[in-house]
Amino acid sequence: QVQLVESGGGSVQAGDSLTLSCAASGRTFNSVAMGWFRQAPGKERDFVAVISPSSNYRNYADSVKGRFTISRDNAKNTVYLQMNNLKPEDTAVYCCASGSPIATISRNFNSWGQGTQVTVSS
Repeated sequence: QVQLVESGGGSVQAGDSLTLSCAASGRTFNSVAMGWFRQAPGKERDFVAVISPSSNYRNYADSVKGRFTISRDNAKNTVYLQMNNLKPEDTAVYCCASGSPIATISRNFNSWGQGTQVTVSS
């Protein structure tokens, strides 16, 4: 199984930007789909973005389209989430996840990181 470690979270003001990183262990990173999810206090975990193994397919939750960008560097075993124009409602713990290539569509991931906190104040 792939082990995942997120970083880059923090406390920012509305309108600011942050870039989250997720470093993955293992030699199969370039064959797995990667996703970002978030969970706000008292709420269920929500899908944010997904990227296919070769980066030729990306999809986003409607709430972040046009503001967030998912990308990956297979040479560095790392996936990123660039977050622009952050809003207070983006406040959550953000987790990355990995899964088989079909997870690009199914969003059914089997390895999860611990998460990194993002707090956006107005």
